Amino acid sequence: MSDFNFARSQMAMSLAFHIIFAAIGIGMPVLMAIAEGLYLRTKKPVYLDLSKRWAKGTAILFAVGAVSGTVLSFELGLLWPSFMGYAGSIIGMPFSLEGFAFFTEAIFLGVFLYGWNRIPPLAHWLAGVVVAISGIFSGIFVVMANAWMNTPTGFDMVDGKPVNVNPVAAILNPAAFHEVLHMTLAAFVATGFLVASIHAFFLLRDRSNPFHRAAFGIALSVACISIPLQILSGDISARATYRLQPVKFAAMEVHYKTQADAPLIIGGIAHDETDSVDYAIQVPNGLSFLATHHLHSNIRGLEDFPRKDWPNVRLVHWAFDIMVGCGTAMLLLALYAGHVWWRKRRLPDAKWLLRAFVFAGPLGMIAIEAGWMVTELGRQPWIIYGFMRTSEAVTPMKGLVVPFVTFTGLYIFLSVILVFLLRRQFLETRPAGAIENNH
Repeated sequence: MSDFNFARSQMAMSLAFHIIFAAIGIGMPVLMAIAEGLYLRTKKPVYLDLSKRWAKGTAILFAVGAVSGTVLSFELGLLWPSFMGYAGSIIGMPFSLEGFAFFTEAIFLGVFLYGWNRIPPLAHWLAGVVVAISGIFSGIFVVMANAWMNTPTGFDMVDGKPVNVNPVAAILNPAAFHEVLHMTLAAFVATGFLVASIHAFFLLRDRSNPFHRAAFGIALSVACISIPLQILSGDISARATYRLQPVKFAAMEVHYKTQADAPLIIGGIAHDETDSVDYAIQVPNGLSFLATHHLHSNIRGLEDFPRKDWPNVRLVHWAFDIMVGCGTAMLLLALYAGHVWWRKRRLPDAKWLLRAFVFAGPLGMIAIEAGWMVTELGRQPWIIYGFMRTSEAVTPMKGLVVPFVTFTGLYIFLSVILVFLLRRQFLETRPAGAIENNH
């Protein structure tokens, strides 16, 4: 494998590892704050215990995410120096704002963790709310920077160099809204389903456990509210991608031929050599409707663009189908759970439904990983869409196999430590109801 491919693989591995903690860093503080808010309202000790336990887990995940995020910041400069030289002055603002949000989150997380019995209960809860808001904005600013790579704006090109930089226009680029909306909701969906699956597993052992019932109820509520909104945001994102990045859209939908009444292709194996797809399911007029909300619209295909500008069509299409498939499965499960709650006015806790949530737990994270593959692979061969190719941005440094192996080992080590700490923290926490009301 060439040094160029090692650089891409190392960045991909780092992003795939870090995105998990970024998503949890957005979702978990919200669950933590909801739990304490319910305690302040109801005075039930189970919610206080739940908030404390989730806060400790959030702190552990925050620490690991900080390490992986720091690695990513170094890799941007070490592996992609030409990119940083070109784009640093343009997208420096969202990265600076992300740093501000990150440190705000860290400060108030410290207040939340060590402020029990030291500050008034309402002030303590507000500290948790600030942690949640800071986590959300931290993700928003990073996604805005990524959106700029897909739709670069806020500068003029003079003699091949960016000048007259407008950082506000760059941060508010055309892709910012739909990417921010989609990723933020994805974090809530993934965290909600993941946490719900953990507590559903323990409810299968003891259906009457008040701690796990309360935890499952909160996580399930966040998941069930977020997933329909996420499906709507996916529709917004698909239509925006068709307008702003038609090559990526055509690859996502493995759409080779420009045509009206374009069918939606699900699954299948794409063949660029023959511009064909085998073993796929076709929905008549589906792609025309998805892209424009009109059944008979003419949809541009990959044939309209030079082949040197095509991404890896097969991988992008498969990643897109995995993302959509996971989202659809979670939506159906959430709709049924919501139906049960609406009809019976109690927590949906049938054994088969709890088992379904256990198996659905990883789907949100799988969808996030697949979605980021669509975003990044779909932009290739560009690192800055239409302005700089990925091959032009990579470092000239040789021997990248060494840092690749080193960082791979680091991520494996962090994963082992994370599992150990979370397991010990969870098992050593006193059972629900055992704590005293000492807020």
